[in-house]
Amino acid sequence: MPFVNNVPFFSIFIAMLGGIVMPLIKNGRIALRVTEAAAAIIGVLSAWLLCAVVASGESFTYMMGHFPAPWGNELRAGPLEAMMALAFCMIMILGLEGGRRDMFDDISAHKQNSYCLMLNLLLASVLALVYTNDVFTAYVFIEINAISACGIVMARRFGNSLVAAVRYLVISCVGSGLFLMGIVLLYTCTGQLLMPGMDTAVQALAASGEYRVPLLIAVALVAVGLSIKSALFPFYGWLPNAYASATTSGSAVQAGLISKGYVILFIKLIYRVFTLEVMRDLHILQALFVMGLSGMIIASIRAYQEQSTKRMLGFSSAAQIAYIFMGIGLGTHEGMVAACYQILAHTITKPLLFTSAGMLIRSAHGSKNLHDLRGTARKNPLAGVGFTIGGLSLCGLPLLAGFAAKYYLGVAAMGDPKKMLFALLVLAGSSVLNAMYYLPAIVGIWFPADKGAAEPLAEEREDKGFILSTAVFIGLNIFLGVAIGPMIKLIELGLSLL
Repeated sequence: MPFVNNVPFFSIFIAMLGGIVMPLIKNGRIALRVTEAAAAIIGVLSAWLLCAVVASGESFTYMMGHFPAPWGNELRAGPLEAMMALAFCMIMILGLEGGRRDMFDDISAHKQNSYCLMLNLLLASVLALVYTNDVFTAYVFIEINAISACGIVMARRFGNSLVAAVRYLVISCVGSGLFLMGIVLLYTCTGQLLMPGMDTAVQALAASGEYRVPLLIAVALVAVGLSIKSALFPFYGWLPNAYASATTSGSAVQAGLISKGYVILFIKLIYRVFTLEVMRDLHILQALFVMGLSGMIIASIRAYQEQSTKRMLGFSSAAQIAYIFMGIGLGTHEGMVAACYQILAHTITKPLLFTSAGMLIRSAHGSKNLHDLRGTARKNPLAGVGFTIGGLSLCGLPLLAGFAAKYYLGVAAMGDPKKMLFALLVLAGSSVLNAMYYLPAIVGIWFPADKGAAEPLAEEREDKGFILSTAVFIGLNIFLGVAIGPMIKLIELGLSLL
């Protein structure tokens, strides 16, 4: 076996090891550097793996300890998994660098290593969701993901952070419970937990018509459970408060990683267990399509009505997640490709907005109110540029990632005459709503503050971490906006090898 085939295991192991050593590190700055170093090592390994699987044009399965099922566990890797792992590692590093200053201000010194512990566990759990070939292992890491996400939210030294974390935990437990019930029912019907074996059994049941109702209930429970965890409409109520209550790096990392791991797992289950044909036959995809369209509009309206910057970005995230599920709900290969492109676009754009907003909020004496951010970009131009690029990207400005994702979602929608009109109309309406709340915010941060209002703070000392993260985020955004063809081919290769 080539050594590169060990990368999925080592990626998860390094992230878990980083979490294990955190309690031994009392200095928060050292803990942060160790966390970033672990993510960087995993990122390099993921890039190596991506090159290897693209060159070979094949995916592979890795048996943990080389013991076959039912005693062993399996990981599986191909171009899609390697690409997403690389993207998530980059977002972890850039999000932490962009929000580093707020982390040390918002989190008590004795809690900073615990915060980094949760970040390492979060990365490990997301990587496990990306690579796992076993649905019960997926459930275990779903729980680890939820616990670490709650720890990231409540690490901040404010009462509303605790309230937001408890609310998220309660809703998350509902989603996890439904997912567990779904896989238990699937195991009862199929006798399998590994995806390949479950796939064979599910196809046999679907072809024979046997256990159709239990199969429908099981697939629906899995779909609803992951929809709740991903914050799809109408299950997104926890998301704005969780993002708004976390420190800047926590908000950026959550926006870039948490929901995306669940969506990637769901896409793998669709391709490797249920298949698009079975999902269409059970009418699950039609329900996801309607929920996606509804979320694109309703979450955008809520964002338009919001006056808190971080809550606005939270509702915007719910709308962007709905875009992903709209693509999945199309029920076509092109729709899945568009959904994966939207995952990448949102993964690199929303952390840019959160880190830039964090710096603008600092310039506004800590106020999160959009009105109080007027003029802050004049004192911190780089943060203003980052917020502007991120907002325009999600509005759909050409040559940026958000436009490329919306464009391909529209192209994919044209492949289904029954859904095309609804998808295109809602895409257009959602884009208009995006512009209605992002453009005033962008214009406001560059305009002088109102007379009588507190003047923005003078530009603080140079933050090299924020400069680096913002420059890379903007570069990635432009890259995804112009390199549509190569990225589509890479995603298509990844999906074809699932």
